[in-house]
Amino acid sequence: MNVLLIGSGGREHALAWKIAQSPLLTKLFVSPGNPGMNEHGEAVALDVSDHQSVVAFCKLQDINLVVIGPEGPLVDGITDPLDAAGISVFGSSKAASQLEGSKGFTKDLCKKYAIPTGAYERFNDATSAKAYATKQGAPIVIKADGLAAGKGVTVAMKMDEALAAIDDCFEGAFGQAGAEVVVEEYLDGEEASFFVLCDGKNALPLIDAQDHKRVGEGDTGPNTGGMGAYSPAPIMTDEMIQRTMDEIIQPTIDGMAKDGHPFKGVFFAGLMITQKGPELIEYNVRFGDPECQLLMLRLQSDLLPLLKATADGTLAGKKASWDDRVALTVVMAADGYPTSPKKGSVITGLEKINDPDVKVFHAGTAIKEGKLIANGGRVLNITATGNNILEAHEKAYNAVSLIDWPEGFYRRDIGWRAIERLQK
Repeated sequence: MNVLLIGSGGREHALAWKIAQSPLLTKLFVSPGNPGMNEHGEAVALDVSDHQSVVAFCKLQDINLVVIGPEGPLVDGITDPLDAAGISVFGSSKAASQLEGSKGFTKDLCKKYAIPTGAYERFNDATSAKAYATKQGAPIVIKADGLAAGKGVTVAMKMDEALAAIDDCFEGAFGQAGAEVVVEEYLDGEEASFFVLCDGKNALPLIDAQDHKRVGEGDTGPNTGGMGAYSPAPIMTDEMIQRTMDEIIQPTIDGMAKDGHPFKGVFFAGLMITQKGPELIEYNVRFGDPECQLLMLRLQSDLLPLLKATADGTLAGKKASWDDRVALTVVMAADGYPTSPKKGSVITGLEKINDPDVKVFHAGTAIKEGKLIANGGRVLNITATGNNILEAHEKAYNAVSLIDWPEGFYRRDIGWRAIERLQK
């Protein structure tokens, strides 16, 4: 198979690394790619927003499968023209991508099909949103309706934080994404990420993970795209996985099909495990970043046939096998992240990492004058497997200590909940 992978982050490096291992692969193209991805595929400069030029490239290169990594192109509708041209594509349609592209769309779907989630209201002006938030009281959650790179959600423990977050949205802090706001109930519990492949009808549950959204240790500071994660999440027992499938995923698959936009691709369900059981915080329509890095490290099956079956509607009967060990990833970010990351600093020492259980994925790097430099907010994902959470934690942080990058920072407590649970 000839494959085109769209994206340039740590998630896409992990996908490229795994796809490149497939005996079914003839050639992998990556666009735009990054220094890590470029080791596994040929980088091509495509204007991903020009859908017809992507279609033309696929026809020219006889591409058998297009894999869309990030959410932006999916919400923008890149899969529809590829589908129309008869090109296999892993990723949801423009209509189905509203599950991530609009928080309000997802909340309305939950209400319509009785999918457990926090109570909410949608607003397109600050005055009404503030009145509702004040009436509900803190803690409360404020969400920009559209895509905001993981930064449009404020979990406000005090009312002044909630009101300031509402102002931020309507005053343009998140651009068009904040033109509408969802104000929703604060759910108390433990978060988990759960991933499921779906071909429109059939579902294949993958595995779960737990990520660390806050920038600071002890889960403090502003939300980010994710500062680290580990898998499996001990909170996701077999019973909890079954309940998630029965109460959240299957009703979503059925509801989306009934409403005329069947979902094809990967569900990334952000869950809160409360005293009542699993409740949906949000859906994403692509693999998590950095959770994908853990999935790819733990996946023992060939990834390519699973992606192709999802794209082609032939997922029924497919299975995935997994490494039972624990995987943990630490995100190294550039100083100033998440508000104003400083780009251009030189990174050295990666060649010192030689533990076979450790893999470094490039998230925001570039090569300049022969040197590896930081070129984004989240820059490297140091990912390790171990027999338990402590071993994976130790291996990852040992590798981090070998990297020489004074202008970078990372959290030192990734996996703390699982470690605490293990030590009880």
